[in-house]
Amino acid sequence: MSKKTVWFEVEENETIDDCLKRMADAGYMPMGRREEPIFHEVDGKPVHLRQKIQFKGIHSEE
Repeated sequence: MSKKTVWFEVEENETIDDCLKRMADAGYMPMGRREEPIFHEVDGKPVHLRQKIQFKGIHSEE
């Protein structure tokens, strides 16, 4: 049986710890992480806005 995986994104007004707790409450444990920069354009030039952080969650079997 394969394990179900879900990507959880850290919301704008949420800490990483809050996201990890939300994962645990949903029955998932973190097994990977990815980040990508989010930019917006100001005067025709890209400006870094924030980092998009996601955790790969594997359903924990208990």
